[in-house]
Amino acid sequence: MKKLLKSKWFIALIIMLVLAACAILSLLPGSPVKRLLKPVQLVTSPAQSMVKSAGDTLTDFWSAITDGIAIREENRALKEQIADLRYHLTQNEEAALRYEELKEALHIKDMFSNYVIYGASILSRESDEWFSTIRLNAGEADGIALSEGNSYPVLDVEMNLVGRVIETSDTESRVLPLLHEGFAVAAKVNAVNGATFMIYGDAELKQQGLCLAKNIDQDSRLEPGMEIVTSGDGGLFPEGIPIGVIESVDYSNPLEITATIRPYSQIGKLEDVFIMIPYVEPEDNAATAASQGN
Repeated sequence: MKKLLKSKWFIALIIMLVLAACAILSLLPGSPVKRLLKPVQLVTSPAQSMVKSAGDTLTDFWSAITDGIAIREENRALKEQIADLRYHLTQNEEAALRYEELKEALHIKDMFSNYVIYGASILSRESDEWFSTIRLNAGEADGIALSEGNSYPVLDVEMNLVGRVIETSDTESRVLPLLHEGFAVAAKVNAVNGATFMIYGDAELKQQGLCLAKNIDQDSRLEPGMEIVTSGDGGLFPEGIPIGVIESVDYSNPLEITATIRPYSQIGKLEDVFIMIPYVEPEDNAATAASQGN
């Protein structure tokens, strides 16, 4: 028993039990223990305040860390939403541009009612695309099929002449552009009884973005700035497709007057073009109309 009373653990246990009992008794109304413990509370109160203050500081610090993490996550999510909205905005802008281009296609169809209009996008983007053939993403599977010796006009969204289709495959078409040396088109000044002539691609002028007008009548008076359109002669291009404007005229040789033409269409800036194919009435309908006429 004496050993037990001298044990430190036993003494500590007795003290803890006494303190616990005092704490419980101090909760009772009118308990004298509460008054006896008041001096002790006055001594321990500053320590309790310090401990509480330190606990509050740690809590606030931890809250700041967790709030900072949450804010960073929220900012990341907002940045992703902004990027997504910008992407959709860009897509909508492109859709709006395509819509405007389709309206232009309808305008082309109104102007040339005897033609079927097919839209296509440019696939090739070489640096010399004015001078080589241009690939389009539309071919025979899309209704663009060439018979031997035939060709189709190609226009941009503003109805300006770009070139002509010279070859088709199942999924693609090849276009010979206006400045290519192998290109030729019958043209005229866009005026009543305007002078007529031929426009050709030229090996030297193409470096300046120009083409050459030849076969000009000696009595014709051409001036820089005059608008040039297709004349309709030859049957390949319908009359009235805008080509460009006269850049200069050379009268030095009266027997061979020439002029340089600057095309309206700028291939390097184009995304989409339109192919004009003459409308052919189905054979069944043509046969029916012929029989009714008889």
